[in-house]
Amino acid sequence: MTKKNKSAVIELLKAKFEELPFFYVADSSTLSVEEVNNLRRLCFERGIEMKVAKNTLIRKALEQVGDNEKQYEGLYDALKGPTALFFSDVSNLPAKVIQEFRKTSERPILKGAYIDSSIFMGDDSLDALSKLKSKDELLGEIIGLLQSPAKNVIGALQSGGQKLMGILETLSEKEG
Repeated sequence: MTKKNKSAVIELLKAKFEELPFFYVADSSTLSVEEVNNLRRLCFERGIEMKVAKNTLIRKALEQVGDNEKQYEGLYDALKGPTALFFSDVSNLPAKVIQEFRKTSERPILKGAYIDSSIFMGDDSLDALSKLKSKDELLGEIIGLLQSPAKNVIGALQSGGQKLMGILETLSEKEG
């Protein structure tokens, strides 16, 4: 690979790290060509971008992107051996795709993940990552929680109004 090609790969990776807030680092080394194609297809269908690159180029891109807010040093230990990157704008989606794919294969194995300035290391964190709630799920829960008290008040007012009508009718019948 020429120096020009390496620079192009670094720039591409930098753009991805800046554009998408979540990425996973995995080892998919022993997958056959057919399995890799199936994994890429599954990622594409779910809106995940899968890239394979050399560890030194990934590290250089992370070093150039990293600042006070984004600190990637914890992921450098994961950059050993064959590496595939999964980029997504939904935090738990790559973990779910990896779990789904591993029902038919033993790989990819999660080496690390970067989620909102938090670093998760090792394949044992895959289950926890898949259970993270996405931004849309959290917003839905918050809206539901905010609507709940309003629904209770409206329900109480409606039922209270019916009770009041019943009391007024009873009183008017007694007077009449």
